Amino acid sequence: MTTTLRPTGPIRRDGQGARARTFDVCVNGRRVGAVELESSLAGGRPAGHIRSLGVDEPDRGRGRGTVAALAAEEVLRDWGCTEVRAAVPDGADRVLGWAAALGYTERGRNMLKETAEPPPPPPGVVARPMDDAEFTAWRVHAVRHFAQDWIDRGVPEDEAVLRSEEVHERLLPDGAATEGVRIHVLLAGGTPVGHVWVARHEVRPGEQGAYVFDVEVAEPHRGQGHGRALMQHAERIAHADGLPLIGLHVFAGNTTALGLYESLGYRTTFRNVAKRLL
Repeated sequence: MTTTLRPTGPIRRDGQGARARTFDVCVNGRRVGAVELESSLAGGRPAGHIRSLGVDEPDRGRGRGTVAALAAEEVLRDWGCTEVRAAVPDGADRVLGWAAALGYTERGRNMLKETAEPPPPPPGVVARPMDDAEFTAWRVHAVRHFAQDWIDRGVPEDEAVLRSEEVHERLLPDGAATEGVRIHVLLAGGTPVGHVWVARHEVRPGEQGAYVFDVEVAEPHRGQGHGRALMQHAERIAHADGLPLIGLHVFAGNTTALGLYESLGYRTTFRNVAKRLL
């Protein structure tokens, strides 16, 4: 039997080079499932996304999904994509194992929690908005730091830097004055020890919340509880703004950060997996 993808409509384009299309998964012409594909520009190169892939119950367990996923990768290659990504709901261990068998690796996790008013900061610890000079220096560092996370995971350096620059430009079009954005510095005894970037953002489909885009403790001040204080400050911002949820992303392998977030009550919602398309 032959498993193929049959388009259900024309390719949708957004004017920026991104594409989207849905397909029926067919076996000898009979529909047995569906797949939804998208591409987006990442560092000037298209990255592919498998937004959904499902096989109808009677046809599961016969390798239809595997063949459909491989066929989806071929479509994305034809679109010029150098990478394919997918988000696996937490708890879907069978799907995660299947993705691993196809060569996908976990890149990171999305995490979420309900906001509540956290305890007050430790004595001598306060937070304030970043000033203009601090923001200028921070942005240069932030672009490189975010790019390095991708470089460490095998993304070519030029692509990673471009991708990071595009992300920061999109999220901060008006710099620190961008609407809904808070970038604050944490001080302990008057000394800057770290920063956090929180912004109003969609954290679940159709649902707004606060999102922690960046949090970092300066290296000389690590291991002193400042990371927890920064995250509690982020939650304080969300709570004051009336946002019921706060979310974040943590890269795979960052076990220290993951342990902190779990201890603060964050739970994993999705595991993000990716595969290079050769």
